[in-house]
Amino acid sequence: MGLKIAQIRKSLDAIAAREPSIATALQQTGYPEERIRPTGYRTLLRTIVGQQVSVASAASVWNKLEVLLGEDMLPEELLAQDFDALRACGLSRQKQGYARSLCELVVSGELDLDDLPQDDEEAIAELIKIKGIGRWSAEIYLLFAEGRPDIWPAGDLAVQIGIGKLLGLPERPSEKETRALAESWRPHRGALAIFTWHCYNNPAL
Repeated sequence: MGLKIAQIRKSLDAIAAREPSIATALQQTGYPEERIRPTGYRTLLRTIVGQQVSVASAASVWNKLEVLLGEDMLPEELLAQDFDALRACGLSRQKQGYARSLCELVVSGELDLDDLPQDDEEAIAELIKIKGIGRWSAEIYLLFAEGRPDIWPAGDLAVQIGIGKLLGLPERPSEKETRALAESWRPHRGALAIFTWHCYNNPAL
């Protein structure tokens, strides 16, 4: 479902009313677009497939998996495959371990993606039970798929560079500094994260 454009605009307007540098950047670049992904296991599997490879490589692996597992790509179907079948799709040993971890948690019911905790930190803790899913991947899922309005992926390089640029900082803030900088913008940090990506390489700034 993701954050809808109306919500993004409302949140950015609320921040801009308190932060002149954000207001100026908003006038120069306009509002960002929505970034929406489906909720559920497939989005997390796609995240695993896409780690540390190009977009084209990830798409190729995904297409082969779809042929092997069927259009629904049920977790039970992936678990039923042997190493060689998944390797032929382009999944390394490490990524197979990550994919199996996800599927096992979903099939066992230990991870219920339809009923993650409402508290963001608790939801992140649930998601990082999956091997290969770290805090950043969990935050991106909660922001783009669940549309949680106050997710702030402070470990994201583009967020760090973007917020540094927006605030006119002399150098890129660290993850810790990026997290601290955004405290006063709760509960609107999700929209601001989307705005930092929008501004990251924007020639208007």
